[in-house]
Amino acid sequence: MSQPVRRTQAERTAQTRERIVRAAVESIAELGFQKTTASEITRRAGVTWGAVQHHFGGKDGILAAVLEESFARFAARLAEVPIANAPLTARVSGFVDRAWAHFGSPDYRSTFEILLNATADEEGSDAGGAEPIWQSEMLDSWNRVWSRIFADVSLPRRKTVALQTFTISVLSGMAALAMLRRAVEPVHAAELELLKQTLLREMKG
Repeated sequence: MSQPVRRTQAERTAQTRERIVRAAVESIAELGFQKTTASEITRRAGVTWGAVQHHFGGKDGILAAVLEESFARFAARLAEVPIANAPLTARVSGFVDRAWAHFGSPDYRSTFEILLNATADEEGSDAGGAEPIWQSEMLDSWNRVWSRIFADVSLPRRKTVALQTFTISVLSGMAALAMLRRAVEPVHAAELELLKQTLLREMKG
């Protein structure tokens, strides 16, 4: 009889952290930010609040981890876009499809609610006009992905930023509509195709 595989302490720690983060993501995506309480997170994760505090320090630590994981998942999805010898049309199509896979996911829904509430908190405090850390991290992550996939596209910096902002606005707008309806949206084939054609046209100049 084979012996059960014993997990290392590091593996157990990583799995516990992942359960807690996923519990927070799922709760925020399903119930909303305000209804995602400490007890709801621990219930879904199957851990005590003491364990949560041990790994994250508290709810703010969990939310920071959710944002970090969301950015990492976004980058991982976009890393799958074929680049080698791929024509621009294929890269634009792959980029939009995988970006929407992220924006239409529970990861993005939870990220959106966290950022929305974080922004509201900052407006009510003396933030001093400094750019929030999440904003720079999100834009840096987006720019790294864009630069890798479209490295051969030579455009003025201002136009590149405008196309990136336009793409984010379209995808986040579609995701917001889905959240408002609190329902799983069908594939937005027409809207996604229009976005692809717009990006392709502007990149070709």
